[in-house]
Amino acid sequence: MDIYLILRIAIVGILISLLNQILKQSNRDELAFLSSLAGLILVLFWLLPYINKLFSTIKELFAMI
Repeated sequence: MDIYLILRIAIVGILISLLNQILKQSNRDELAFLSSLAGLILVLFWLLPYINKLFSTIKELFAMI
């Protein structure tokens, strides 16, 4: 895992939290929720290859024993 992925996740988190605060102040709670959900899905898609690699490594580890 490289540092750029961690920085991208942090930047998305900061931007989504700012957007949520702006939307909640303007009484747009539904859009704030949807923006949070979109940010979560985006980050999960970035992490999906690493999660897949983790599970395959664990599977290989227990196959050796």
